[in-house]
Amino acid sequence: MSSSWFEQLEAQLERQLEAFLQANPAQEALLQEQEQQERQQRLKQQRLDLQQQAEHTRTGLLQLANDIAQWQQRLQRAQAAGATDLAQRAEAHVHQLMAQGRDRWQALGALGHQFRQVEGELEQLAQARPAPPQATSAGVEPDLNQAWAAFEAEQELEQLRRAQGPGS
Repeated sequence: MSSSWFEQLEAQLERQLEAFLQANPAQEALLQEQEQQERQQRLKQQRLDLQQQAEHTRTGLLQLANDIAQWQQRLQRAQAAGATDLAQRAEAHVHQLMAQGRDRWQALGALGHQFRQVEGELEQLAQARPAPPQATSAGVEPDLNQAWAAFEAEQELEQLRRAQGPGS
């Protein structure tokens, strides 16, 4: 029963907000501008986070490349000395390190893809400044396409956040 009461209250508040915004188009424009600025800030933070993750991954790749080179030298020394068992173990370790390297390259590629998506959304935001409020006889939003594009961009951003996972 309390959830029904809460839903009714929420619906009533939503109607009141919509009526207020229709009666005050300048306030609606300010609200949209504020939402756009907040979204832009979130995207900029996400871009910074992705850059830091990419830098961390690149550093890890460089260290991994050094480890691979070091183990390949050890493998060659073991082979030259006739230490077959040790050489086989070193070779298996080199293959394991190389597999880790491939995984990290793929992760770096995925970060690059996410970064390009965030950059694209930031560019769209920069190009899609809110239009000045216009009164219409039917009370319909003058630029429904712009509102829809903003909604879709927000949905994609949420999808990226979910894909990125907690703690990122």
